[in-house]
Amino acid sequence: MSGGVYTLAVDAMGGDSAPGIVVEGLALAAERHPSAKFLLIGDEAQIAPLLARHKRAAAACTVRHTPDAIPNEMKPTAALRMRGASMRMAIDAVAQGEAQGVVSAGNTGALLALAKIVVKTLPGINRPAMAAIGPSARGDVVMLDLGANVACDTRNLVEFAVMGDMFARTVLGLTAPSIGLLNVGSEELKGDDRVRDAAEVLRASFLAAQFHGFVEGHDIAAGTVDVVVTDGFTGNVALKTGEGALKLMSDLLRQVFQGSLGGKLAYLLARPGLDRLREWLDPRSYNGAVMLGLNGVVVKSHGGTDGQGFAHAVDVAMDMVVHRFNDRIRDGLARIVGLNSIGAGSGLAPAIGQ
Repeated sequence: MSGGVYTLAVDAMGGDSAPGIVVEGLALAAERHPSAKFLLIGDEAQIAPLLARHKRAAAACTVRHTPDAIPNEMKPTAALRMRGASMRMAIDAVAQGEAQGVVSAGNTGALLALAKIVVKTLPGINRPAMAAIGPSARGDVVMLDLGANVACDTRNLVEFAVMGDMFARTVLGLTAPSIGLLNVGSEELKGDDRVRDAAEVLRASFLAAQFHGFVEGHDIAAGTVDVVVTDGFTGNVALKTGEGALKLMSDLLRQVFQGSLGGKLAYLLARPGLDRLREWLDPRSYNGAVMLGLNGVVVKSHGGTDGQGFAHAVDVAMDMVVHRFNDRIRDGLARIVGLNSIGAGSGLAPAIGQ
């Protein structure tokens, strides 16, 4: 990784419209990141004609051939046995030091399982977490965990807060992101022991000035804090609920404006504002969920995205690689003195150093 040249391993065959959208995304990403190199892994017979049409992508890519790909419906346990699959080979490249990160739009469960087993977690990280960026009334908000860990203890939540803080600094460029623990109420006595104990740890840590306290579901879209921390079960439900609400709003607006002549005329008048709203809420601008806490950068693109969305996932991966995200995680965890003594389902937290 010397000389400012960074390499990402890319699963060319993952996603609903792969490898077409993958190559299109890399063409866009190559323009934005001239120092980036891509190890593109997949079926060369399908990839070569696409690269011939995207010269900039071709110049940045080295193709590694494999005819095998992990299907979207395959269970993670079965995917672990497909050592010659494009996703597995891309993850292997990170584990072996050929690349600093991997981007895939393929099977989410398989990517999570392979990343945990092959890339492994950073020293001091109990469990990795899945994080993503979404829109709010006050700008972008980071949320984690989004499904990698259904059940979490106090230590996990504290680790997620540290990783979320560093993620917001790295990808959003915030100097002191505010952090909140998702709870059933904002009062200090609300929630179970693990959430209340995690709050106590954070209030006594180097993150104390940034720790807002407890937040509720409505605070996510309101942008009350920059980083929302929760367990994977709750986070995934909140994420899917938000996605469903946005889709409902879009469908209702379409019905209103297409349902009558008056509605169509109103659409013409409101179109500039609606175009701006569509740009704000464009899911492609938020594509790229990240597995935090691993010995390498692992980014999951939405399987149904297009080239622009895949390019954004590459942008996220490059931000994390260039700004040495994992080194910052190590530094942050080192400042939480006594973290290793916080056991599963622990009660009162130990003294925390500044």
